[in-house]
Amino acid sequence: MSTYIGTVAVADARGDVAAMYERQQAHWGYVPNYARAFSHRPEVLARWGQLLAEIKRPLPKRLFELLTFAAAHELRNTPCTLAHGRALREFYADAQIVALATGRAEDVLDARELAMVAFARRVARDATTVTRAEVDALCSLGWSDADIFDAAAVAAGRAFFTKLLDGLGVTTDAAAFAELDTPLRAALRPDVLTAQNPVDRQEPR
Repeated sequence: MSTYIGTVAVADARGDVAAMYERQQAHWGYVPNYARAFSHRPEVLARWGQLLAEIKRPLPKRLFELLTFAAAHELRNTPCTLAHGRALREFYADAQIVALATGRAEDVLDARELAMVAFARRVARDATTVTRAEVDALCSLGWSDADIFDAAAVAAGRAFFTKLLDGLGVTTDAAAFAELDTPLRAALRPDVLTAQNPVDRQEPR
């Protein structure tokens, strides 16, 4: 089983479910497990897609993927960490993505981006620990209030999606791992969670 709940088989799909599966097939080359989990409520996946498009719209692609990867990794969700880790290959070498996932983000990012990634991780992990001082520090580095809103929206949106998948026991599609070398594949596992990076995991002051 790819989920804890029963799902509509591709061969049995009709109407909105069939249309959802066809879109996923066209995008990925297969129908991913997460889409099957939405087979009872395809309209929810459609609305999530609309919300995600609006969250993404004002952000440069690299920053969106970086923040989404950080949030998904913090949330220990393999499918999303994998998908957005792969997307980062457009901007970073595999060794750099491994560094981002294993507590060495300072080897890849400047101080400004490190602070924003730390903020996204904190929102994903426990948004109640965010402090005004942390937000003020982002502003002092040149991030605008709108930038900070966008980062919080990325992390909070990813929390919704990953918690829904995790709550339903959605497993990672084997096809998604096929092209990745072993070091990158290992770094994108959910149990390889950054714990030692003092920038990404700074405690509230």
